[in-house]
Amino acid sequence: MAKHGKKYASAQEKVQHREVLSADQAFAKIKEVAYAKFDESVDIDINLGIDASKGEQVVRGSVVLPYAKGEKPRVLVFAKGDYATQAEKAGADFVGSEDLVEKISGGWLGFDYAVATPDLMGLVGKLAKLLGPRGLLPNKKLGTVTFDVADVVDDLKRGRVFFKNDKSGIVHFSLGKMSFAPNKLKENLTAFVKALVAAKPSAAKGKYLKKMTVSSTMGVGILINPDELVS
Repeated sequence: MAKHGKKYASAQEKVQHREVLSADQAFAKIKEVAYAKFDESVDIDINLGIDASKGEQVVRGSVVLPYAKGEKPRVLVFAKGDYATQAEKAGADFVGSEDLVEKISGGWLGFDYAVATPDLMGLVGKLAKLLGPRGLLPNKKLGTVTFDVADVVDDLKRGRVFFKNDKSGIVHFSLGKMSFAPNKLKENLTAFVKALVAAKPSAAKGKYLKKMTVSSTMGVGILINPDELVS
């Protein structure tokens, strides 16, 4: 079990055990009990009513947050010809095909997202074992395998982020930074929850959003009432 210091213990004393707050109250409380000397991330963990062991109940999706979380991501695009030109004009940081596969095979991973046109996935598939475990492999279900490269690059640059449940049926997601105003954090949360609900598998039965816990990087977890955000 993880051990926490005196500052964490002091912050925990200001949060009532198992108390469920509204989103507004929770974000205000996070700022009240914060003690770290850096601009922490504000993260949320949502326990879903799914059987994570069943493939048809996997939850994955993406959302463009109203308020971007920070620096623009570095986007790489596997494309040729006109599609490569479109990607470059849209602001992609790296565009290529065989040259990029060779560079990545050599150990280079200087990008945050990868996009590929469908005709190049046979080539990109050579990198599956390297990129897959890191969440960097282009994926048709996430919209990063497409001929509409310009639109996808634009979305990623504007702050589109992806989510997927873990083996325990929990989705971990970053809403922004402690320096964000509480109303901005709430708007990001609302947008995320809307996307999460839209990604609900048809095979999932019963209550879908079971538990929400928000916290800062170093802070204590605070429970949020999920019903408030889906009503």
